[in-house]
Amino acid sequence: MSPLVSGIVLAAGKSSRLKTQTKQLLPWRGTTLLGWVIRQAEISPLDEVVVVVGHEAEEVRRSVHLEKARFVEAPDFHEGCTASIRTGLEAIDPKAEAAVLILGDQPGIESQTIAAVVEEWRQTERPVVRVSYHGHSGHPMLFSKALFGQLKALHGDKGVWKLLEAHPEWVGEIEIDRPFPSDVNTWEDYAKLASASPI
Repeated sequence: MSPLVSGIVLAAGKSSRLKTQTKQLLPWRGTTLLGWVIRQAEISPLDEVVVVVGHEAEEVRRSVHLEKARFVEAPDFHEGCTASIRTGLEAIDPKAEAAVLILGDQPGIESQTIAAVVEEWRQTERPVVRVSYHGHSGHPMLFSKALFGQLKALHGDKGVWKLLEAHPEWVGEIEIDRPFPSDVNTWEDYAKLASASPI
């Protein structure tokens, strides 16, 4: 049997720059931004998908339909992205040999990209597999089980990037011929995304 690979969708953020709306629930392609990202994870080769929520958790749970994914709540989500990663790692199957981190506000991430990351890891067994979009590094990122302890010890929003900057020898990067999947943080981000692709 192939080693079990879990997916962790990070969706606990406060949407502070949108103010009046929870960005995870903005309309997108017949669902919501978060719903679309979860769908991509669910139809990928991931063995399980955990969706980490925090801000407006109940509203998100009510508004997003899950097929095979499940929600977990990060009680300390306000401490930054690494708190959500910690919650996700503690919630995944103990038999998981790797975990793929997926940002819930990047609807440009596709199931094929997730599949490519998982396949690269299965072939190379690198500690980390990261995507590069025309030379621009981004998500999804896969981390092998050997690094789970170090991920759980991180703090702040940029902890993962700092860890990888300190250990470039861990990283195997695959090039994806797709536009970089931009974050949606502001109304301007959302409007730009919607103008380029029908909602």
